[in-house]
Amino acid sequence: MTESSRRNISWIFVLLAAYFVLQVGVRLATSHSLDLDEAEQAFRSQWLAAGYGPQPPFYNWLQYTVFQFAGVSLTALSIVKNLLLFISYLLYGLTARLVLRDKALVAIATLGLLTIPQMAFEMQRDLTHTVAVFFSASIFFYGFIRSLKQPSLASYLIAGIGIGFGLLAKYNFAILPAAALIAALSDSRLRLRIFDWRLMLTAVVALIITLPHLFWLKDNLDFATARTLEKMTASGDASYLMQVSMGISSLALATISFAGLTVAVFAIVFGKSLRPALASRSQWTRLLERMMLVFFAGILLLIVFGGAAGIKDRWLVPMLFILPLYFCLKIEAAGVTTDRAFRRFIPILAVIMIGVPAALYGSVATARFTGHYERLNRPYTGMLETLRKQDEPAAILAGDSLLAGNLRQDIPGVPVLSVDYPGFNPDLSSRRPLLLVWLLPQKGGNEGLPPDMAEWLKANLGTSAPEASVIDVPYFYGRGDDRYRFGYAWVNQPG
Repeated sequence: MTESSRRNISWIFVLLAAYFVLQVGVRLATSHSLDLDEAEQAFRSQWLAAGYGPQPPFYNWLQYTVFQFAGVSLTALSIVKNLLLFISYLLYGLTARLVLRDKALVAIATLGLLTIPQMAFEMQRDLTHTVAVFFSASIFFYGFIRSLKQPSLASYLIAGIGIGFGLLAKYNFAILPAAALIAALSDSRLRLRIFDWRLMLTAVVALIITLPHLFWLKDNLDFATARTLEKMTASGDASYLMQVSMGISSLALATISFAGLTVAVFAIVFGKSLRPALASRSQWTRLLERMMLVFFAGILLLIVFGGAAGIKDRWLVPMLFILPLYFCLKIEAAGVTTDRAFRRFIPILAVIMIGVPAALYGSVATARFTGHYERLNRPYTGMLETLRKQDEPAAILAGDSLLAGNLRQDIPGVPVLSVDYPGFNPDLSSRRPLLLVWLLPQKGGNEGLPPDMAEWLKANLGTSAPEASVIDVPYFYGRGDDRYRFGYAWVNQPG
């Protein structure tokens, strides 16, 4: 790393900005279809609410606002996600600069986030609420570290904004500020920053941001938490000891999945100097170690006393995103020289920054050779274009939220409902024709109107099941004459 680069690390952020612009371009070039989380955003952007279900509403509110100005589109979805990711990396880099003197290590810590698969690949592939968690965690972490090192009203305010956004992003975010508070209180030199009147500003700001959702949550607690708890406690008829064993095993596997590649990259980059460096300590490494200890202790308590049996790797984002910075702090504490390590890091970074977009595009585009289709290969647009030639729908009832979101993207002026989400149910009594669309099994199976759609029609419109038809449309990047099948029906007269 040159001397001028050591003094000026703005090139990191220019590189990251170019990378996320590339990711937007790759997403737009890959497919017009939406994946699960993208479709959820498009579908739920039809209304504004204090809560939507199992996930808190931060990302929904943000995407709703953007859609009001830019319209419902894949472009708006992709730009919002990548802008949030860029800001997150920017804040992470600014945090690293607060606690690291070696600018090469600042660069490795910041760009080292790309060595975490759940953040480099999975967040680009589909995740939205987890992106919001990372964004919020980066805001909080910057405000927290700055409050400890350079305390000011602004730093405590930033921490409060991060907590507020985080609690609106995912409920498990709460463990990050809790771990930070406990870790700081256990250090006599940092304790004064906690017993500071400005901490009240942090708490008030966080409360104001979360207050609308808290009122909603009070009346909808079961609706908001049931699905997550079901996922976490899905241990079947296993005994208590088996459930605890399953929970601990899943936590271990999730941790390895999350941190394994990062550890391997640092081992390659720093070679034999990494192992002794891990034994070195500083004030900041001790703080982060205590935070991670509290974090894992909280998860273990959830496993032992809360019945959690399945911990997913993406649930570790609110805490383990600090790993690259933690390793760099260890290396600096050991006094390891970084010039050669940085030169080793650059080609690895290049492979990741080229490989991830290529893999995302290739996973969809190679279907024309393999015949293995992803959700992004489904031809929702072609299906809707064909059906609109038959008639122009005044409203649409979709079989699930994935289908509803994709239809919403292509016909934004028409209300689109989903059978699997009762929270949006506008009056359709005078809207005709009503188009019903559902996904069909691709190999055999019943092609008739699904029973849940027939029940919905009877309960909401007093209409009997209409005659069902089938339409098949070529896949995006389809092999040969491979086609995807949809079921559809028209309701032309009020019930």
